[in-house]
Amino acid sequence: MTLPDVARDLGPYDLLLSVADLGSLGAAARAHGISQPSASSRISTLERRLGLPLLDRSPRGSRLTAEGILAAEWARTAVAAARALHDNLTSLRTAQNARLTVAASMTVAEYLLPRWLTALRESSPAISVALVTGNSREVAAAVLAGGADLGFVEGPDLPDGLRATTVATDRLTVVVAPVHPWARRRTGITVLELAATPLITREEGSGTRDYLDRALPAPTAPLMELPSTTAIKSAVAAGAAPAVLSSLAVAPDLAARTLTSVKVRDLDLTRPLRLVAAAGRPLTGPARDLAAVAARG
Repeated sequence: MTLPDVARDLGPYDLLLSVADLGSLGAAARAHGISQPSASSRISTLERRLGLPLLDRSPRGSRLTAEGILAAEWARTAVAAARALHDNLTSLRTAQNARLTVAASMTVAEYLLPRWLTALRESSPAISVALVTGNSREVAAAVLAGGADLGFVEGPDLPDGLRATTVATDRLTVVVAPVHPWARRRTGITVLELAATPLITREEGSGTRDYLDRALPAPTAPLMELPSTTAIKSAVAAGAAPAVLSSLAVAPDLAARTLTSVKVRDLDLTRPLRLVAAAGRPLTGPARDLAAVAARG
């Protein structure tokens, strides 16, 4: 059911209410930030639309007619309802804009995102952030399905429907226990040696594993798959096998000498860390602000 013509534009009724409440057309015009002739013209348009005289105009000023008084009172409820609708929708939009759901792969979630979120909260303390973690494929799927406003991934591949922006770089590092034979190899190891060695890795879908498989002549044949970087580092330190992990993740272990890094000759393991969002949907509000923070590093 469509609204009748007399109810489609409540602006003139709001002006009529101001005349009733403030006692004059001039005062109503000032309250609405318009000139008195403009206010008079709008009331005249409303009179023609209704077919009723609403103002009694005279050299001494303008006052509501009996019909104008009734029209103003009947319009009061509709104008109040329109204001309530506007206020409620504004509150709803503000509440939505204050919530942010971020999906992030483990390296970004553990070593970069806390700093970025702290900077975001300093500029926008009212923002509420929910963090979803997973491997790069899971992060991409969450953003694509609308379960996250934006995501951060380490892997080289993305499904259709997502766009990506590089926000940081990382370097993968081969690590072994200090007692491992590779720890004494001053010249490092070759790419073929690394490719032929069973490693401790994350599960398929992990950005680190996907990137390493892309960089090597053939995909790795894992000795074991573990669900977290912490578990992998513990297994490597215990002497189980080498692993390839983010330099961000192993920096404290290398400093503490619980792990040793191994150079791989003629292999560049630098990789981009990327922000992903739904293609064709621009980032707005807190999502746009977090993207700007991440881009600044």
